[in-house]
Amino acid sequence: MTASDPVLEDRLAGIVLNSIRHPVIMLDDAGHISYANADAEAFFRSSASILSRNTLDMLLPFGSPLLALVKQVRENPSPVNEYRVDVSSPRLGQDRIVDLYVTPVSESPGSIVILFKERSMAEKLDRQMTHRGAARSVTGLASMLAHEIKNPLSGIRGAAQLLETGLNDDDRALTRLITDETDRIVSLVDRMEVFSDERPIEREAVNIHVVLDHVKAIAKNGFASHIKFHEDYDPSLPYVFANRDQLVQIFLNLVKNAAESIGQNEPGEITLSTAFRPGIRLSVPGMRTRVSLPLEFTVQDTGPGVAPDIMPHLFDPFITTKPNGSGLGLALVAKIVGDHGGVIECDSVPRKTTFRILMPAWQSGPLDDEHADEKPYSKKAGS
Repeated sequence: MTASDPVLEDRLAGIVLNSIRHPVIMLDDAGHISYANADAEAFFRSSASILSRNTLDMLLPFGSPLLALVKQVRENPSPVNEYRVDVSSPRLGQDRIVDLYVTPVSESPGSIVILFKERSMAEKLDRQMTHRGAARSVTGLASMLAHEIKNPLSGIRGAAQLLETGLNDDDRALTRLITDETDRIVSLVDRMEVFSDERPIEREAVNIHVVLDHVKAIAKNGFASHIKFHEDYDPSLPYVFANRDQLVQIFLNLVKNAAESIGQNEPGEITLSTAFRPGIRLSVPGMRTRVSLPLEFTVQDTGPGVAPDIMPHLFDPFITTKPNGSGLGLALVAKIVGDHGGVIECDSVPRKTTFRILMPAWQSGPLDDEHADEKPYSKKAGS
């Protein structure tokens, strides 16, 4: 065969398109999908043979901006790019934000090639950096509060206790109100002081399933006794490179939030899951090389979901929907995950809210950037 052989050319074209790590499809002049690479099959959740039986408008919601772009390219055969296009649908899923590159095929009149570039991971990284910035701002505020507020509060509380001894019952109730409120403020400042702890994290190989089972036992014997738990664990998962106590703090906070979202009088379910995913790479504090984050841990609940106006600020300090909440719980979770070099994200629709954490795996030797995405672990974290 020679390079001009049509069969060989088609085969090489298929190899090249499947090597592109973005969904790519080609439409014929009738609007049918004549080609879809491997990433497009995953994106549309259908095989290429099934996609070939459909036109693009059968796969997208009515009035999708992509359909208008295709029409525009047909009428004026020149490439068009559109950024941050929402193609969400029951078939494709929620929050499917993509950049679109729509190009006519000059060798095949009427045919159009569409490349989808998903923005989700880039935006998750951007939000993660915002979360860390918010945590750093709380760090400075916590240090200031510790020095400037706790000492005067101690004097106010002491004075109120001295006054209490010579007052009648009605006035004594007011002094007790003063002491109770000062105690509450001191407790809030103590919680914020955690943000100012910049000491290096003592990390080791931790079995995440032992941590999750411990958290579940605490929840089942206390605040989540009325909730049904499910586990979806990967028994071959490697150890996570983390601080065990801080992992317990992370998941106890997330499970408690999930239980409070469901409510005390409502039947609900919480699902804890673990999985191995090819992870993104981030710089971990204290390490010169970048590491991948292949370990995925999720906490999913059947509560009413997070309000859309709260979602962009969910991990910011003092953001809460609870009547008596301080809004520091998820901010602290984001700080701890960030200190481990990990990423936390939340996806929420009614009856399905998922907190997803990506974290680095433990390795017996120094982390090798060249092989960071491989899975050469002999130790398992079986449940």
